[in-house]
Amino acid sequence: MIQQTVTINRNAGLYAQPVNKLVQNASRFNADIFLTYKGRKVNVKSVLGVLSLAIPKRAEIILEASGDDEIEALKELIQTLEMLE
Repeated sequence: MIQQTVTINRNAGLYAQPVNKLVQNASRFNADIFLTYKGRKVNVKSVLGVLSLAIPKRAEIILEASGDDEIEALKELIQTLEMLE
């Protein structure tokens, strides 16, 4: 298992369109991938789960991945979040 803290820099935080892109990218991997915000942990492969966190701008989240492709998955999702800024 690996994890990394990421700061969300999008002006609107994470809303439907960027969350959808994040979930699509996460779903390509076999690893179990979770996002934690304010003590709540959700599966990144669930649009409703991620949206339920209502993540605002400048929020710090923790991405966690475990599985055969965990390194690639975490790297890809961090890049996705950076591209959405």
